[in-house]
Amino acid sequence: MKFRRKADTTPATAETSAESAADDTAGPAAGTGPFDVTQVEGDGVERADLGSVLVPAIADRELRLQVDEKSGQVRAVMLAGSDGACEFQAFAAPRNGDLWSEVRPQIAEDMARRGGQATEREGRWGTELVCQMPVRRPDGTTATQPSRIVGVNGDRWMLRASFLGKPAVDPDTTSDWEDALAQIVVRRGDQAMPVGEPLPVTLPDDARRVR
Repeated sequence: MKFRRKADTTPATAETSAESAADDTAGPAAGTGPFDVTQVEGDGVERADLGSVLVPAIADRELRLQVDEKSGQVRAVMLAGSDGACEFQAFAAPRNGDLWSEVRPQIAEDMARRGGQATEREGRWGTELVCQMPVRRPDGTTATQPSRIVGVNGDRWMLRASFLGKPAVDPDTTSDWEDALAQIVVRRGDQAMPVGEPLPVTLPDDARRVR
């Protein structure tokens, strides 16, 4: 894993290459995840341990962590590839609940408040959001940033993922991105947490910092 540091006032980015993955179909059967940590115990698959999420090496995908330089806290976890990216985060949820159905309309409302829009479609994990958000480029011009947000309900957790790039605008031809997300493992832990609280993400001990 490489850890790239920028200026002290900006987040840093950690990266781990997936090129060493011998077989991205190893482990649980493709299409049945994301998984709870109890489902993969003893499967022999090596994964990057980020605390609440465990990520295996996935061919043609690079694991990137956005880290606050001052606090050292991981702010975002992302899988990046040549045609897009997938940012994901796990949250505390009630047992046997459907937190995604509760937060999905809240995400759509927030998009609308910020001048964007979100429409629902049915996907691999049920109802998801296809979003369009206006953004300002560095040169001052405006553009539209597409994204596709999915939610997966687990055992006392929910995993939310945002697809960017081609997997956001052309999901029917980029199922490999969904296969990558399906390999993520969530470790909820036994601690009591408010529903909707983000599960803590930690930087691996073997991360290397390079300028």
